[in-house]
Amino acid sequence: MIRGRKILMGVTGSIAAFKAAVLIRLLMKEGAEVKVLMTPLAREFITPLTLASLSRNAVLTDFFNPENGQWNSHVDLGLWADAYVIAPATANTMAKMACGIADNLLLTTYLSARCPVFIAPAMDVDMLNHDTTRKNLDILRSYGNIILEPATGELASGLTGKGRMVEPEVILAALSEFFSNRKKKA
Repeated sequence: MIRGRKILMGVTGSIAAFKAAVLIRLLMKEGAEVKVLMTPLAREFITPLTLASLSRNAVLTDFFNPENGQWNSHVDLGLWADAYVIAPATANTMAKMACGIADNLLLTTYLSARCPVFIAPAMDVDMLNHDTTRKNLDILRSYGNIILEPATGELASGLTGKGRMVEPEVILAALSEFFSNRKKKA
């Protein structure tokens, strides 16, 4: 049910950013059209060139192209997408989403999106369990976002616990199920 769907991928600054490359590859194999937005810090974990090569689209990180001044319209991106997947989603980005802070292209597009938003949190166990993060996740759920609960396992910090971004195959399955159920209702 992914074929022909327009998927907007948001990538934030997390060690789990490498999983975004795998997810983009899976979405492309399924016949989706993928456009990628990255936060500035995400570029420290995975290069835009990698994600552009996999998605076959330029990766957008800024509101405009500094070389030619072309505007990257968050409104157009939000209208284009059939689904917006933010994976990985850091505690910082989710806090900004919960509060409506729009200080980068990924976040302004989130506020403009009319499509369903899938959020795949990725952080250390203590960050995930912090009351503020739990509250922000509840707020994001209350807005209708689909939270793809983090997995339990070894974390980049060396700790073990819940906080690992779910595997790309799980995200793909969630998208497939969502679009399949949507088609049945139509």
